Amino acid sequence: MRDYEVMFILDPTLDEEAKNSMIETVKSIINEDGEAGEADVWGNRKLAYQIEKKKEGFYVVLPFKSGTELPKELDRRLRISDNVMRHIIVCQDEK
Repeated sequence: MRDYEVMFILDPTLDEEAKNSMIETVKSIINEDGEAGEADVWGNRKLAYQIEKKKEGFYVVLPFKSGTELPKELDRRLRISDNVMRHIIVCQDEK
C-alpha cells in the first residue's frame, strides 16, 4: 500500500448537506479498496482563475492509503461527477 492525497474543489453553490455527502462519497470509494484518512476541509477559497464562471471553490484534502489501481478508479469517478470542479491525486513521497 502507498500513501496518496486527493484534493478536490467542489461547486461553492452546493448546500452543506450536498458538500458533506460528496466528501462521504469520496471516502466510501476509497474505503472499497483502501483506507481513507481524516478529511481536511479548507472551505471556500478564491480560485486562481475562473472555472465554469465561478471565482470561488470549496476545497477538500483527503489523505488515503491504497494499492496502485484505486487512484485510477477514483480519478475516473471524480471526472464524471458534476459537483467536482477540479481534482488532483498525488502519491506522497516516502521519507
